[in-house]
Amino acid sequence: MTASAVSIRDMVVAFDEFVAIDGVSLDVAKGESFGIVGESGSGKSTLLRAVAGLNAFESGSLSVSGHNYTGRKRDKSFYRTVQMVFQDPYGSLHPRQTVDRLLLEPLEIHGFTDVDTRIARALDEVGLGAGFRFRYSHQLSGGQRQRIAIARALILEPKILLLDEPTSALDASIQAEILNLLEQARKDRGLTFIMVSHDLGVISHMCERLAVMRKGKVVEMVSVEALEQREFSADYTRQLLVASEGFRRT
Repeated sequence: MTASAVSIRDMVVAFDEFVAIDGVSLDVAKGESFGIVGESGSGKSTLLRAVAGLNAFESGSLSVSGHNYTGRKRDKSFYRTVQMVFQDPYGSLHPRQTVDRLLLEPLEIHGFTDVDTRIARALDEVGLGAGFRFRYSHQLSGGQRQRIAIARALILEPKILLLDEPTSALDASIQAEILNLLEQARKDRGLTFIMVSHDLGVISHMCERLAVMRKGKVVEMVSVEALEQREFSADYTRQLLVASEGFRRT
C-alpha cells in the first residue's frame, strides 16, 4: 500500500460555538491528486486551512509526510514540504512588491543561495519569461498573478500542494490554462495535490478520488471513475453532480 502523504483522523475545528469541521478523517497517498468538494459553507476550505496551519484544530490528529502536527503550529520544514495556492490571485500577492521580491522572500527565509537560477526556473515553469521578474502584481492580469502565486508555491520544491479553488476567480478560458499548468507540474515533480472546489467538473479533470463534504462532515468518499459511472450512495453527491453543469472528464 502506498504511504500516506497526509493523514487526518477525527479532526474538529470550531469557531466559538460553531463546529466547522466535525470529526473528519481521510488519507491522501503520496503522488495522488485528491479532491474535496461541497457547497459553500461545507467546511472544505476550513479543512484545507487546518492542514496548512492557518486554522487551528481542537482535537484529532494530522500527519504530513510522517510528521505529526497539532493545532496551528508548523515548523519551517513543514513549509518546505507543503505549500498552498489560494483562490484569489488579487489578494494573495503583495501589491507593493515586485515579482522578484515575491519569489525571493521564501528563498531567503529557507536559506537558499542560488536565487537567480531558482527564480528564472520558476518563472519559466509557469510560462512567464524573465521580462515579468521586475513587474508589480498590479501590472499583471488575473491569470498571470495566479501563475506567480503558483511559482511562489513551487519555488521551494515542496512535495504537497494545497489548492483552494485556484481557478474560481479567473475567466473560463484562463481556468483551463492554469489547471493544465498545475497538472503538468504534478507530473514533472511527482507532487501530491489536495484540491478544494465547489465544481465537480474541475475535480473530475484534476483528481482521482474525492471526499464530498456537507456541514463539516465527509458524507462520501468516491473515485472519479465511480462518480462518472453514477456509482455513489449519497443523495447529496447526486445533487452536486446535477448542479455542476458540463460535468465531464477530458
